[in-house]
Amino acid sequence: MPLPELPELEELYRLYRADLYRYLCHLTHDPAEAEDLLSETFLRALKRLHTYRGDCAVKTWLFGIARNIWLEGLRKKHPTASTDDLLEGCLAEDTLTERTDSRLQWQRVQELLRQNDARARRVVQLRAMGYSYNEIAAELHISESSARVIEHRTRTWLKQMLAKEGYDL
Repeated sequence: MPLPELPELEELYRLYRADLYRYLCHLTHDPAEAEDLLSETFLRALKRLHTYRGDCAVKTWLFGIARNIWLEGLRKKHPTASTDDLLEGCLAEDTLTERTDSRLQWQRVQELLRQNDARARRVVQLRAMGYSYNEIAAELHISESSARVIEHRTRTWLKQMLAKEGYDL
């Protein structure tokens, strides 16, 4: 089977630079470090173009390279920590508030939330601001369990949407 046709590196850079930068800002919480990692991602992609097999989208392949470079940096900073420990610390399940503190990530989450219904959007916004489920239930005139279910379903939907866009959560 012939190898898939890849666009030129300049085209890949033009197409995916902004998405990769947002992703790296999300991971590092440092725009300068994200820029460095972005450069390294495209350098490594150039060196490894021959390894692209076509079993995933080019964007997915680039995001994988970016994630691996980020993880390599974490391992250098914390040589005794396992990859799972490093990822858990940075991308834990219940850290929507912390993750959304990043301006870029918050903007993308807001864009996605605008696609959802107003009540789900409000539940997630209130949770991100630190409101308890009880307070949210009182504010929106729903039960506390409804607030939990709405938040869980919306969070799951957000994760699925972000994953489709290449975010590795």
